[in-house]
Amino acid sequence: MLFTLSENEERKTDMKNILKEIRISVLATISLTAILCGLYPLTVWVLAQGLFPARANGSLITVNGRTSGSSLISQGFTDPKYFHSRPSMAGQGYDATSSGGSNLGPTSKKLIDEVGRRVSAYRAENNLAPDDLVPADAVTASASGLDPHISLQNALLQAPRVAGARGMSEAEVKKLVQLHTEGRFLGLIGEPRVNVLMLNLALDRVSQ
Repeated sequence: MLFTLSENEERKTDMKNILKEIRISVLATISLTAILCGLYPLTVWVLAQGLFPARANGSLITVNGRTSGSSLISQGFTDPKYFHSRPSMAGQGYDATSSGGSNLGPTSKKLIDEVGRRVSAYRAENNLAPDDLVPADAVTASASGLDPHISLQNALLQAPRVAGARGMSEAEVKKLVQLHTEGRFLGLIGEPRVNVLMLNLALDRVSQ
């Protein structure tokens, strides 16, 4: 003999199933919220603060109790006694809240003219001859506009200017450049580079 549910019983069964699914959904939402918005971020924060607090807090550099900047973010140095960073198109320049490049292509007349102007200015401020080659990173902005490094060649070309402005010998300044030169990643990837902020802070310590 076959038994069939009445229409009311079917409705009750359907309602029970719906309520069951709603309960499961609510519990899943609460559980995932607690894990992904609470437990996971807290775990990551605790591990980061315990294992590498300096990096977790932005790699900030503090001198005499005052924050001088971050080793990860470029700054605009214009004083002759400092090494200058590569150009920046982030906001009005070196704006950490507006990271980005110019988005100008290699055939852009605006870019060509701007690079030409920078080349002339770089040669003038570093007392270079009109036919001396200028490193690309000295006259072009990075994609982020906040690259904290310059090439070793760029730093060495700026060394005579910095030495003269500080009353130091070129040998002293170039020694500091070498001490603050970072090698290729894993010895293979990238080029030797110099962190401008760290080098300038070292100069201040030495020449004070």
